[in-house]
Amino acid sequence: MDKVKSYFMFDKFKTSWQTEIIAGLTTFISMSYILFLNPNVLGDAGMDKGAVFTATALASALGCILMGVFARYPFASAPALGVNAFFAYTVVIGMKIPWETALAGVFIASILFLLITIFRLREKIIDAIPGNIKQAISAGIGMFIAFIGLKNGGLIEKSDSTLVALGSLTTPTTWITIFGLLVTVILMVRNVKGAVFIGMVLSAILGMATGLIALPSSIVATPPSLAPTFGVALAHIGNINTLQLAIVVLTFLLVTFFDTAGTLVGLAEQAGFMKNNKMPRVGSALMSDSVAMMVGSLLGTSPVGAYVESSAGIAAKGRTGVVAIVAGIMFILSLFFSPLLAVIINQVTAPALIIVGTLMASSLAKIEWDKLEIAVPAFLIIIGMPLTYSISDGLALGMVVYPVTMLAAKRGKEVSPIMYGLAVVFMIFLWMLNVK
Repeated sequence: MDKVKSYFMFDKFKTSWQTEIIAGLTTFISMSYILFLNPNVLGDAGMDKGAVFTATALASALGCILMGVFARYPFASAPALGVNAFFAYTVVIGMKIPWETALAGVFIASILFLLITIFRLREKIIDAIPGNIKQAISAGIGMFIAFIGLKNGGLIEKSDSTLVALGSLTTPTTWITIFGLLVTVILMVRNVKGAVFIGMVLSAILGMATGLIALPSSIVATPPSLAPTFGVALAHIGNINTLQLAIVVLTFLLVTFFDTAGTLVGLAEQAGFMKNNKMPRVGSALMSDSVAMMVGSLLGTSPVGAYVESSAGIAAKGRTGVVAIVAGIMFILSLFFSPLLAVIINQVTAPALIIVGTLMASSLAKIEWDKLEIAVPAFLIIIGMPLTYSISDGLALGMVVYPVTMLAAKRGKEVSPIMYGLAVVFMIFLWMLNVK
């Protein structure tokens, strides 16, 4: 047991098994919604929802366990939000491409992903991003997940006149969010260990006690069969034979690349892992995600990537790979206990996301706001992520502007060639997203 604690650097991070396990459970609960959301989204594309549920659980478990064991980071992985919507609504429904062909596109993108990881291109890109921009990415992700929490919790809602507005307090379930938020904040202020996790549990209990959350109909269920989606991607690779499909593959690659890079940097900043503007063991983290994405496509799900909800586990003081491993084990168990997950509604997880956003906002203090050439691209990243509802889109806005403002300030020599190259790539990326 001492060797295990040494491998995961328990002493370095001054942590314990109890803290890491609670943090892992917190992370899992915060992102468990993907087990139901992903089948619904991909189901709209004509895929078998039961098979997608099983594929989602297994791909998530693999991504989490690889990240925990090899990279030793408390970052969980699962099929990425946004990319799954692009898969279903843009590629399959919008472009009328069969889901089998789209899945083959994900598989090819994952192979490319694996190759650029092996040749350390992804690692070099992440290392080349300046410290100020990394802080902006962390703060932007914080704003983004807080925005998600406020929306999911019913505290804000869409408005035709103002885009967003205060949510209705007459909606009963919104009070689950308010209760959970207040309880969690009080516990955190009082330095109670596992405050975020306790807050979610108490919120779920309140919901069931008041009848706002339906009691599960059963406890154990047999996992749905993978047969309808397993290996389909491999069988339809030959269908990727047009320019349109090549662009689809490239889009899968770019969106997943920048979503994952942005998320890893943001989480590493939050947890205090960055050393001299570099992320230790970043190669292992990227390789874990790459393998999970490839296996996920073979199982039958959209691209897998690191999840911003991992920040909930970090907020619960989780600092080692044990957090991700616990989350991975929970994804495996969820195959058999899926009925219990039905009580984890959006209003239960919303307080955790709001609080995590608050904690990640501390990165704002580390940005050089007095230098406009830094402030403008940083602000575009921070405000862009929640307003475009996309980590990669918000990142693109700032990364395109950064070299321009630095050149205008006669600091162009301080910008690395990789950052200039990224600006061009992001411009192409934004153009591709707008091609109809």
